[in-house]
Amino acid sequence: MTRIVVVDNHGQFTHLEQRALRDLGVDVDIVDNETPPEETDADGYVLSGGPDADRIGASPAYLETGKPVLGICLGHQIMAMELGGGVESGDYGGYADVTVEIESETDPLVGSLYPETRTWASHADEVVELPPGFERTASSDVCDIEAMSDTDRHLYGVQWHPEVAHTERGDEVFENFLAVCR
Repeated sequence: MTRIVVVDNHGQFTHLEQRALRDLGVDVDIVDNETPPEETDADGYVLSGGPDADRIGASPAYLETGKPVLGICLGHQIMAMELGGGVESGDYGGYADVTVEIESETDPLVGSLYPETRTWASHADEVVELPPGFERTASSDVCDIEAMSDTDRHLYGVQWHPEVAHTERGDEVFENFLAVCR
């Protein structure tokens, strides 16, 4: 059975990420973001969203495990910041319904959502510069980098929350991530 660990960055939806993955039939645990990856055993990791980029704990260490990582909202931003990209305050704060245009039909994470999907996202902060090795895989009128992938290292980030009911086809994002982990 595939095992996923959700790294909790103190987000309000972390339990929904666990539930979405569990509903897909995987073994999934939540660990506090102070837990180093050496203390976990997983086929892949989810870096959850959260309210505070100053409280990311050991989250960056999960990017160096060699295992697939999905960054959601703050997790997406951690990935960009730690790997040489850029994050800035967005023009649109708070949560909103955002239509995302998928730019890569072949991307393992979001390609199956092509050409667009409706999402629920916060844009208080957003990725504004891709880290080296990453490709932009989705954008919107609100944010230029709604999703990014480094398929060689199996690192994926999305600005939106696939775990909430307001996001269309969010379960498909998790299914696609699990396929990468397997």
